[in-house]
Amino acid sequence: MRSRDRQRYSRQILVRVLGEEGQQRLLDSSAVIAGCGGLGTFVADALCRAGVGRLVLIDRDYVEFSNLQRQCLYRESDAEEGLPKAVAAARRLAEVNSDIQIQAEVADLTADNIGRLLGGAGVVLDGTDNFETRYLINDFCVKNGIPWVYGGAVATYGTVMTVLPGETACLKCVYPAAPPNGNVTCETVGILNTVPAVVAALQASEAIKILAGKREAVSRRITSVDVWTGLVRQVKQPGPDPECAACGRREFVHLDAPRRAPVTLCGRNAVQIHETPRQLDLEETARRLQPLGQVRVNPYVLRFSIPPYEITLFPDGRAIIKGTMDTGLARSLYARYIGM
Repeated sequence: MRSRDRQRYSRQILVRVLGEEGQQRLLDSSAVIAGCGGLGTFVADALCRAGVGRLVLIDRDYVEFSNLQRQCLYRESDAEEGLPKAVAAARRLAEVNSDIQIQAEVADLTADNIGRLLGGAGVVLDGTDNFETRYLINDFCVKNGIPWVYGGAVATYGTVMTVLPGETACLKCVYPAAPPNGNVTCETVGILNTVPAVVAALQASEAIKILAGKREAVSRRITSVDVWTGLVRQVKQPGPDPECAACGRREFVHLDAPRRAPVTLCGRNAVQIHETPRQLDLEETARRLQPLGQVRVNPYVLRFSIPPYEITLFPDGRAIIKGTMDTGLARSLYARYIGM
């Protein structure tokens, strides 16, 4: 270990359960953070400062002012510029720790790209806001033996569960189908800004144990926390269920899912379109759209406003159509202004 590293991580190395050997393992490790919202930004910040050698940040969205209340890596200027979250987060983390590798992926995590984005990870951390993506992560990680840490946070409470394939129950074991309140999100019921910090701290701690080679210390419990009442509830996490589609029968249906149809973004009054991935020249598209409405563009995203709608377009052809929950109308707007 370099003297520079010993100095930077000196207080962490002093922790008996980690030590210099554990710190070196962190420096040699990699983690993938899926989703750079309230949970993902706190987790990324913690792992960056802890010295995890390579971080991959995945997010499909861009920074908005409503994010600043709880998403710790973003600034007002990021929202004004409409920067993709993964890009803005990577920039901030590079200022915190220039010795590690940080890879920003502005992408919607799908069955088509999950192998490229999650392959080779030492651990995957869940910062997503929907069970569709979590089931996808679960299938990939269980199939490939990669530990991952589920996290959820909304209103005043949150939940954490670490999945060790072959050792503990996976997400499908616990939730064979998405729970009835699975669509409850920060956008629909709100969130107290301390909740992601608590949940993400538990997630990051689990990841550090795994990456430092302290697997025996990983919690085999499902932990729920309510920061308003102060109640912490833990239940023992069972082992893999032999009847589980993923753990038991090895049926990874989410990895075989067809390309995503347009999806409504819960609580956002918006629809995501990503039916035909293709590379777009944002500058050229901006010039074409300029006479038709207000256009803002940077190297990562184009925002086109034609009230009451706003189209946010990414270089891979993906778009978020704000102002409607009607997928048919969203596709029509995309076809009219962007082209199918």
